[in-house]
Amino acid sequence: MSLQTLGPVVLVGAGKMGGAMLEGWLARGLPPASLTVLDPAPSAELSALAAGKGFHLNPVCSTTPPQIAVIAVKPQVMDDVLGGVAARIPEACAVVSVAAGKTIANLARHFPPGQPIIRTIPNTPAAIGRGITVCVANGEVDASQRAAASSLLEACGAVAWIDDEALMDAVTAVSGSGPAYVFLLAECLAEAGVAAGLSADLAMQLARVTVSGAGELLNRSDLDPATLRKNVTSPGGTTEAALRVLMGEAGLRELMTDAVAAATKRGKELAG
Repeated sequence: MSLQTLGPVVLVGAGKMGGAMLEGWLARGLPPASLTVLDPAPSAELSALAAGKGFHLNPVCSTTPPQIAVIAVKPQVMDDVLGGVAARIPEACAVVSVAAGKTIANLARHFPPGQPIIRTIPNTPAAIGRGITVCVANGEVDASQRAAASSLLEACGAVAWIDDEALMDAVTAVSGSGPAYVFLLAECLAEAGVAAGLSADLAMQLARVTVSGAGELLNRSDLDPATLRKNVTSPGGTTEAALRVLMGEAGLRELMTDAVAAATKRGKELAG
């Protein structure tokens, strides 16, 4: 579904994630006249963007029912926000939440029975259009609403759908929290470079460019990560010596498995 033909759309919350989606939608051709943004404390930048682009910001009332509403507020304020805006969302409108930890059941209690609801888990690279968002829908969401949600979310990167909401905790542990694992890798790699005698500035430059460059190579390549790793590894060379440590007992594979398991467990606890 084309963004040019999509609408009307309501965005609730234009902070970091909501603001990134908003910019992506406008850049990809969503008609500003079909977009309404509801934000309790709009920044000067958001107000200027609304004035310049022509979308509606905090209108007193709306005469056109939205086709889809994207809720992009922090989980800890979700209940309060939905308590104030749910009445402005018609029953036929698909509600898309990007709040971590808020289940479909959590969201549904703010709406009448039968409300189409889509729960999503994005990640922070969405801010530069390189994220991935995983979605799960309740039984009220039809094919056209899925397509509309995908079109909006694709403004921030890749989109994947799952059928089992119970998997969202594992999704959060891998992709939602995953950028932090990569940043830690760069941090540790730089610290290791300093320990090996490099200056802090050079070590950080090497780590930053190496991690981002390897990620882009992985993104562009049709090869799987294991093959790319093997392509860098010469028998008896320096990479093999390092990987012998990283792939040894209690090495990176085991640490990452334990880390994702811990994040998954915590996600279940937070969801109640």
